[in-house]
Amino acid sequence: MKNNLKRFLEYALFLTIPHTCVWGQNNEIDSSVDLEEIVIKAYSGNEKKEKVDNVDFIGTGQLVRAACCNLGESFTTNPSVDASYSDAATGAKQIKLLGLNGKYVQMLIENVPNLRGAAIPYSLSYIPGTWMQSIQVSKGASSVKNGYESTTGQINIELKKPKDEESINGNLFVNSNLKYEANVDGNIHLNDRLSTNLMLHFENQQMEHDGNNDNFMDMPRQRQYNLIHRWAYISKKYASQILFNILRDERKSGMISSDENNSDIPLYHVGIETNRYAFQWKNALFLNSEKDASVALILHGSWHDADNAFGHSYYNVVQKNGYAQLLYEADFSTRHNLASGISLNCDKYDEASSLFLSDKSIDKEIVPGIYTQYTYKLHRKFTAMVGVRWDYSSKYDDGFFTPRVHFKYSPSDIVTFRASTGKGRRTPHCLAENSHLLASGRHFYFEKNLKQEEAWNYGFSTNFTFPIHNKNLEVNAEYYFTNFQNSLVVNVDGKNGEHTVSFENLDGKNYSHTIQVDATYPFGDFLDVTAACRFNDVRTTFDGMLCTQPFTSRIKGLLTLGFKSNLDIWHFDITGQINGKGKLYNQTTYPAFFQLQAQISREFRHFTVYVGGENLTAYKMKDPIISASNPWSDQFDATQVWGPTHGAMAYAGLRFNFKKREKTN
Repeated sequence: MKNNLKRFLEYALFLTIPHTCVWGQNNEIDSSVDLEEIVIKAYSGNEKKEKVDNVDFIGTGQLVRAACCNLGESFTTNPSVDASYSDAATGAKQIKLLGLNGKYVQMLIENVPNLRGAAIPYSLSYIPGTWMQSIQVSKGASSVKNGYESTTGQINIELKKPKDEESINGNLFVNSNLKYEANVDGNIHLNDRLSTNLMLHFENQQMEHDGNNDNFMDMPRQRQYNLIHRWAYISKKYASQILFNILRDERKSGMISSDENNSDIPLYHVGIETNRYAFQWKNALFLNSEKDASVALILHGSWHDADNAFGHSYYNVVQKNGYAQLLYEADFSTRHNLASGISLNCDKYDEASSLFLSDKSIDKEIVPGIYTQYTYKLHRKFTAMVGVRWDYSSKYDDGFFTPRVHFKYSPSDIVTFRASTGKGRRTPHCLAENSHLLASGRHFYFEKNLKQEEAWNYGFSTNFTFPIHNKNLEVNAEYYFTNFQNSLVVNVDGKNGEHTVSFENLDGKNYSHTIQVDATYPFGDFLDVTAACRFNDVRTTFDGMLCTQPFTSRIKGLLTLGFKSNLDIWHFDITGQINGKGKLYNQTTYPAFFQLQAQISREFRHFTVYVGGENLTAYKMKDPIISASNPWSDQFDATQVWGPTHGAMAYAGLRFNFKKREKTN
């Protein structure tokens, strides 16, 4: 009784400390069950070769090589994913994979669909970097287990787990723009089966920065509160994990002061307030440890409430989402694996906007689905994965199939070949996913009866491992082709005239070709080098003409250098990026530019001190906002952003880690 009371008091004291925690188990990561506990193994570079699909793995070691304040800043050293600002007013970042917008990437948190619909515009800032354990970027057609929405791939975020070694961790960060952040997380094991953790995040930036003197803030004033609390119960036959997330995000931008010559002109303000509540509950019953057979029930729910104000225009949305999946998976032998399940996804959008004729719009969709996926493995040389799912959309009164096939062949330890093909579908939501377009004086037009987006993706990749001086040179080459049967076309300055935005169904071709080559090699024990080059050809039909997709650079080059001293005390990381030329809305060309960032970190026993800089070349757009002096005119436009909107930025931070000492008798 005395020991139980002591544990309770320790836990109560623990909860009073600001810390954050998350849980999750990646069903795509090799896992096994023994007599004592569930052992979860994250795959290494060699284990990556065993994956049938083409996956980039971003681990903790890579995440700390840059400031990595949130998910949007986690892809700095990754050659496959591009992250950039969507506009010059909100500070929102968007990603691109295989040359296409991030909405075609299915976002998963511990293999559960998340951050969809209305969450897309600002979702990359909703997951702090210190909360993440790893990120898996799956390119091309992905598994049918997680739904039909992935077109160019999936990004799965693994958060810190309650079952991890007991510790308290934190990160303090400040940059030269007076943005500061504080993150604390920790976990505790209440007994051998039950554990919990808590993660807290706070960020604040209130300085009004105007580097180009256009009287508009270069970046918004922002404040965010974020919390995740989770529990995990793991026994020999049953595992359950539940997660709760509460988020408040505030962004304010726009004009700083009235023009002395036009003091009667009202200020143009941008205000975005978001409240998000989510939970996730995963349950697994282990039926047969020899065949790794299990039945799992996954539940997820979210309430996303966002108010967006841009001058006199506004768009408010409440998205309510519920998701459930029941699945069965088993290895019938060392060669044969079968996974089957049913799912149900429910969405309801309550929308209100100054652009609508009516005061309010309600959009509902219920999608039940069923899937099966078979995997065949012939030793380590050959793997085939074939999956198909059928879903029915209540909104479109239509049932549809999404088949996906993967092959992997490794004739030797030196080379691995992969090929994949698959179909993706998704329901578009014009303003929920493109609310940043309101940061302009454009007039909006909406085509009636917008169809579901539908595309085929085809991919081929090779991986070579060359032993050189007792080290491995890893060389990857890949080609992906995405071809749309239908897509939501955002037509700017098109058939409805200049200073307009039209949302319409595809009438013609829409496709993406992507070729990428990258190589990684460690020079001795002190230097890791990664170099990559990618070519994109992305085209969409606008008003009967096949045009280059705006704001997509045709070429990207990346070089990262990671130095470390003896005993890993000092770390020096440098990343350079070349972003090639691209097209604006009117198909004129914007120039190529180069960016450089660097970081130095010094490790101590319980602390790590780091300093660094971003955009050290200080390259930035001269006038990211068009007609900034006349924000109430049709010509005003803050959405044509193709490069950095602010100059060089310096930062410093402190990470700490205190692990629980094991008691000795």
